[in-house]
Amino acid sequence: MKLHTQLNFPGNCEEAFRFYEQHLGGKITMMMSQSQAPGAPAGAGNAIIHARMNIGGTVLIGNDVPSAIFEKIHSVYMYLSVDSSEEAERIHKVLADGGQVYIPMAETFYATRFSQLRDRFGVSWSIIHERPMV
Repeated sequence: MKLHTQLNFPGNCEEAFRFYEQHLGGKITMMMSQSQAPGAPAGAGNAIIHARMNIGGTVLIGNDVPSAIFEKIHSVYMYLSVDSSEEAERIHKVLADGGQVYIPMAETFYATRFSQLRDRFGVSWSIIHERPMV
């Protein structure tokens, strides 16, 4: 059994996945639009019906959904644990651009760096460089 995270987007799945690939070190392994699907009728749209990315040792799935059923993601965070305070700062800056910061990047009792934000694609993130456990 495997557990993957799937994110729904309101029409910008490809843009988001390309952004994550460029800035978070992910690798897109599959992306298909409606018009690329087998048997797609002429004029099928460019909405992404399936995207897959390897990122941070896991698989992230994404797709676009019709605006009539799309709902912003609430109370779910992508939890990104990084190897250095500098990497946490870099990723925070990239994801915060055009987004909304909930908890500014700071030192805590459990992390050398920690922040929470919603990026410009509507995805919420916790970014952490954990303190070594004693």
